Amino acid sequence: MRSVNLYHPLAEAAIDDLFRGYFRPVRSERAAVSIKFDVTEKDGAYVVHAEIPGVSKDDIQVSIEGNQVTISADVKRETETKDGARVLHSERHTGSAFRSFMLPAELDEAASTAKYENGVLELTLAKKAAVAGRKLTIQ
Repeated sequence: MRSVNLYHPLAEAAIDDLFRGYFRPVRSERAAVSIKFDVTEKDGAYVVHAEIPGVSKDDIQVSIEGNQVTISADVKRETETKDGARVLHSERHTGSAFRSFMLPAELDEAASTAKYENGVLELTLAKKAAVAGRKLTIQ
């Protein structure tokens, strides 16, 4: 025996997709600042170049735990209007940006350095010296 299916002309997926986007409210969310980076390896260290434009070096924090590196920044923009001016359109983000990644080797926090210039953070992350294995005596 066959089953009976009800037909509804507005129940088609194409019609639903058409109207779903039309009645969606307009969002005023601003895209967050993304931290993009490149990592290269040289003798005894990793070099990270991270792009963080428009941020003061005092608002950037870098933390190292083992082989994990975390870069975070507080993005501050001037929001006050002056002399009776009014904002017509604004896409500049205010808030915080965060990026964390792991490297193949343990890092030496004390020997690592950071430099920020022209919107690019350069980290030189020194690798920890490998601990030589020891032989166990069998008793």
